[in-house]
Order: sequence, then structure tokens, then C-alpha cells
Amino acid sequence: MSSNNPTGAGNQQERPLAVEWVVGFVDGEGCFSVPIFRNGKCRLGWQVQPEFAVVQGARSMEVLHALKEFFGCGLVSVNRRHDNHRQDMWRYSVRRLGDLVDRIIPFFEQHPLRTAKTGDFSSFRQAVRLMSRGAHLEVGGLRQIAKIAETINRRQPSRLLESSEAIRQPPGVDTPGEDMVLASWRHGEP
Repeated sequence: MSSNNPTGAGNQQERPLAVEWVVGFVDGEGCFSVPIFRNGKCRLGWQVQPEFAVVQGARSMEVLHALKEFFGCGLVSVNRRHDNHRQDMWRYSVRRLGDLVDRIIPFFEQHPLRTAKTGDFSSFRQAVRLMSRGAHLEVGGLRQIAKIAETINRRQPSRLLESSEAIRQPPGVDTPGEDMVLASWRHGEP
């Protein structure tokens, strides 16, 4: 009988990827991020969207499908951005809060990363845990998450934190990207 838990010992032996390989691959190619952007449909006018992602070129996309199978969650999709590559980029991403809390975070707690990405994961985990308790639905919690998000992937300062009025201002007409708080480097995203 197979389990959906990626940290289960019996389950690991049934999977084609070795745990240590996954840790090393994510250390080199993975990204933990907590973008915060304006969204007029949200009560506070801001949305928090934590994400775990791994990107590869089209010729290596099979490994992304293997990661999806390994973790038992997430999506693999094409990102037509090429940058300095001559092929489409593909990304495996997990955004669903329950999957981050129940699968991704426990896996990397049990099997720690070994590079500087450990700090990004620690901040990511802290922000996701705050969200799982509903902190992002209150002004103080949203600000706390924004401060944490600024520490991940060399982020620029959050527009949310620029003034005390940022949360109270009505979102108005959203211009894509105008108020987004994103990492300066996000695997394969414009």
C-alpha cells in the first residue's frame, strides 16, 4: 500500500528519486518565495502567495514530473520565457497552502538543505506557518509576513511596508506588476 506522505520511509523506496538527490537538486535549482501583491478582491487589498518552485529547460522537464510524483502535489507547466536558453523553460510549482504545510515543509525539515538556501527555506517556513494561522488576514500579520518575505531571495523592500497607509488605501485599478513585491530572481518568471 502506497502512502501520499513524501517523508514516509516505505514510500521513499517506491519512488524513482532518492531523497538526497531531491535535496541536492532543490539546493541548486529550487526557489522558495513569498510574493505579496495588490488584489482588490482581498479584504486588505493585498494577497500573499507562497510558492516552492523548480525550473528546468524543456529537455529536462521529465525531472520536474518526477518531483511532482515524489511530493504528490503541485503542477508542472511551460513558461515560454527563454532568457539565455534556446528552449522553453518548464516549472514545477507548489502554491497550495495545505501542500506547503503538509508536504513540502515537513520534507525539508526532515531532510535539510545544505546551502545558503537554508535561510530562504527558514523564512519561507515562518511565513507559511503564519499564513496557516490566518495572520495574513490581519494588518499586523500581513506586515509581519511582508518583513519576512523581504529576507527571501534578496528581495527588494516591500511596497506594502513603505507607509502605514499602504494597506488602508483602496486598491483602485490594478496594473499588473505595479504593486507586486517579487524576488529579483524567480526561476523562469518574467
